[in-house]
Amino acid sequence: MTVHLSDYTPFSHPVESVALTFRLAPRATRVQSVIRFGQGGTTLRLDGEGLTLIRAAIDGQPVDAAPDATGLTLTVPDAPFVLETEVEIAPEGNTALEGLYMSNGMYCTQCEAEGFRKITFYPDRPDVMAPFRVRIESDMPVMLSNGNPVAQGNGWAEWDDPWPKPAYLFALVAGELVAHSDRFTTMNGDDVALNIWVRPGDEDRCAYAMNSLIRSMKWDEQVYGRAYDLSVFNIVAVDDFNMGAMENKGLNIFNSKYVLALPETATDDDFARIEAIIAHEYFHNWTGNRITCRDWFQLCLKEGLTVYRDQQFSADMRSASVKRIEDVLTLRARQFREDAGPLAHPVRPEAYEEINNFYTATVYEKGAELIGMLKLLVGDDAYRRALDLYFERHDGQACTIEDWLTVFQDATGRDLTQFKRWYSEAGTPRVSVDETWEEGVFTLTLSQDGQKIIPVAVGLLGPDGTEVVPTQVLELTKHRQDFRFEGLAARPVASVLRGFSAPVILDRSMTAQDRAFLLAHDTDAFNRWEAGRTLAKDVMARLVTDGAAPPAMWLDAVAAVATDDALDPAFRALALRLPAEDDMAQTLHQGGVTPDPDRIHAARRQMALALAERLRDALPALVAPVAGPWSPDAAQAGQRAFRMQALGLLSRLNGGAEAQRVFDAATNMTEEVGALSALLEVGAGDAALGVFARKWGDDRIVMDKWFSLQILHAADAPAVARQLTEHPRFDWKNPNRFRALFGALAGNHAGFHRADGSGYRLLANWLIRLDPVNPQTAARMSQAFEGWPRMDADRQGLMRAELERILAVPSLSRDLSEMARRMAGRRK
Repeated sequence: MTVHLSDYTPFSHPVESVALTFRLAPRATRVQSVIRFGQGGTTLRLDGEGLTLIRAAIDGQPVDAAPDATGLTLTVPDAPFVLETEVEIAPEGNTALEGLYMSNGMYCTQCEAEGFRKITFYPDRPDVMAPFRVRIESDMPVMLSNGNPVAQGNGWAEWDDPWPKPAYLFALVAGELVAHSDRFTTMNGDDVALNIWVRPGDEDRCAYAMNSLIRSMKWDEQVYGRAYDLSVFNIVAVDDFNMGAMENKGLNIFNSKYVLALPETATDDDFARIEAIIAHEYFHNWTGNRITCRDWFQLCLKEGLTVYRDQQFSADMRSASVKRIEDVLTLRARQFREDAGPLAHPVRPEAYEEINNFYTATVYEKGAELIGMLKLLVGDDAYRRALDLYFERHDGQACTIEDWLTVFQDATGRDLTQFKRWYSEAGTPRVSVDETWEEGVFTLTLSQDGQKIIPVAVGLLGPDGTEVVPTQVLELTKHRQDFRFEGLAARPVASVLRGFSAPVILDRSMTAQDRAFLLAHDTDAFNRWEAGRTLAKDVMARLVTDGAAPPAMWLDAVAAVATDDALDPAFRALALRLPAEDDMAQTLHQGGVTPDPDRIHAARRQMALALAERLRDALPALVAPVAGPWSPDAAQAGQRAFRMQALGLLSRLNGGAEAQRVFDAATNMTEEVGALSALLEVGAGDAALGVFARKWGDDRIVMDKWFSLQILHAADAPAVARQLTEHPRFDWKNPNRFRALFGALAGNHAGFHRADGSGYRLLANWLIRLDPVNPQTAARMSQAFEGWPRMDADRQGLMRAELERILAVPSLSRDLSEMARRMAGRRK
């Protein structure tokens, strides 16, 4: 059934309190619930799926109840009452990893978005908030739930969460676990016990996650004035998890890969992701838990805001400019692609069939961009006033985008009616730039293809590279507007959309010389990088379309950045990174050219070789080891990133000889994986793959990298992927391992889009196999097919055929059927 935002109605009965008792058993867990309802009429409808009802009683009196496939309808008193139910569930057989399930002998839960209905009968919707008290009975040594621990004994434990919460934030964990512990004193003077619970043997890999948590708690107090509000904060690392992590109140459950890290087992990128995800889930305590969303259409309210907050945190912990570039790379690779295809939808959708399918880049990443634009439009001080008012006014409530924007209007006096269009209109806006120069007056003419409020940050550079007009935020509110800059001595070069001030496509005619000028002189780091990247795309496009060799001007410009020791090494690493093949395909398609994956792949290799030749004399010095003992800090991570980019180029000149030496001597995973990637790229990595597998074969997280790397660098990626599906360590029911293999297949642009369709067939075969076991993961992985409209006619036909084959499967899950149908352009 399609759910529409316009059909929203409040739940019939207020829920005053919830008490749950779990008697855990792998195949027959009993869940007793005692729910106090307020008055709300004589009919009560509760959600419930896959539950065996044992008994039900109202105010102590047994009632006859007959559940249907999706829930339970009861006749209740037209007055406050208490509903008691007891159900039986089988967590051991729950392969979908929603509700209560088992991961290698450990009980755990995942209830967002609608998993609680697989635990007991309840109004499973985010606007029903209540305090929970939980009793767990089990022979497991560790038993955890939300809130504060209040009592425990031999074989039981009780937890109380005093803060009203929706059911999607419920959590329970029980297993043989050990804790990496610390403490934190809040700005209010409250002492908080911090625990990261892991399987025995993993406790020495939690230090960085704990450090990230403590820094997150301090940062949220300093920047947003938000203090933690319970006596304990628990994190649990789980091996089988559909997502990255979950912000359950006081008991965050994490995918193990985003908790466990040592220099020997985790790359710098892994450490950065751990830092960001730990922060994200902690920040949800206020932006998601204390204030939640009224309905799932408002998902961007909690996720967009919290993504923006974790981006701010990471920018403060690391290089702000590099972080912004990385965020935009992610936005363009995932969200712009989504906007340009059949899965396009607004930041706040109007309808859905399966809410799990709307945990998307549009909701998260574009939702965060909207928060950043608001902050840019109102200013830092007004943003803080608005957030303070938001927390004061809506604490303990389930809110809407209208509530959020009203807070900003009340705090700043600004009318945001026009800005609200960002939430309701799908697609990436295009902004065109024209410029004129006449008698000391420089005029920028900005045009948009819609009528939103678009903040365009602009600065002007003089002919000698000095900044003659510092950054100003121009507000584009009409279809076309002129902005004049007077009193200039010479025609400037405009730096437009500084910091990527709005998630738009910029249409601007610039000479290669002007782009090279910005790459050399722009004081805005993002636009300096952007100029180089646009140059690289222009070069690659000409290589693809007419075979033109990379020009000396581009090579010299990139070489100048690469050899400038005054620049941040992390920035230099990004400048050396060529545009990804999928990104180039999107760019060509936007320009009216049908992308050819094989020609794009060949062009990228040719550019890399030409750049390596240009830097031949400098490369040996650029791959010198990073000095000093290993550290996860941003400075060293940037140095290693730059070293690995340079190593990849050098390997193209010497067949990987230096990469082999780095691989053999590596003492950290960043350099071990970087060297292995360089070897695989030049076809010299077979021996190193064997060494890596023998060394790390028992480490489930590291071996995910082994599966991915060889597919990402394979010429015949489908053949390599097919072979690896037969490997004894390929556990296709584990989401991380499935994503490692098939995510790499989809990420190998030329390989996935082989002209014979073998990549499409292989992925479709495995999605059909996975769907009955884990519909969420199958649906998310199916998005590899969303790019079919931009391919040539033959590939379009092959991709559409696989989507139709998926849709023809009997009993296809709601998750996968909705995704495949939307991508295929079929109505329900």
